[in-house]
Amino acid sequence: NAGTEADVSISVHGERGDTGSRQLLRSQKSKKFLKGQTDIFAVEAVHLGCLYKIVIGHNGLGSGNGWFLDKVVIKDPVTDLDYTFLCHRWLDQGQDDGKIVRELPVTDASTFPGRQEMELKREKTWAAEKWKFQKGITLQFYNRLTHGFICLYPDGRVDALGDKKNKYGKVFSM
Repeated sequence: NAGTEADVSISVHGERGDTGSRQLLRSQKSKKFLKGQTDIFAVEAVHLGCLYKIVIGHNGLGSGNGWFLDKVVIKDPVTDLDYTFLCHRWLDQGQDDGKIVRELPVTDASTFPGRQEMELKREKTWAAEKWKFQKGITLQFYNRLTHGFICLYPDGRVDALGDKKNKYGKVFSM
């Protein structure tokens, strides 16, 4: 339930002014603002120079209007620069601090050196590891301290007793 059906608007602020509030209407996806989805919108505006903040939110209407926003990336076609605005918070009257509109400052590259490389590594790691979080998967870890197995079951149970003869695993000695 991290997506929203509410009307989402954004205002982009730069050194030469702002866009005013613009509703994000046409995504490149058929349904916009779904959980885990990246939506892409074209917003026409005069060139604002260097961007420093955005104000983004929704009108709070519709069923399931709460929304968890990870981040917004604005690609400036004039300068070919990307501006990232991190949120990692809910825009929901019933979650977090109850706000449905957030003011987000630009994430300065000097604040996070190697940010793009880190993001790329994170995405590659998730692509390789996401199978572990699919429905029905039992995760098993070997505990070198107890020489037993710790299992995380799909129903949320955890077996942390350190069973040395777990039916799902084998211990290999060298």
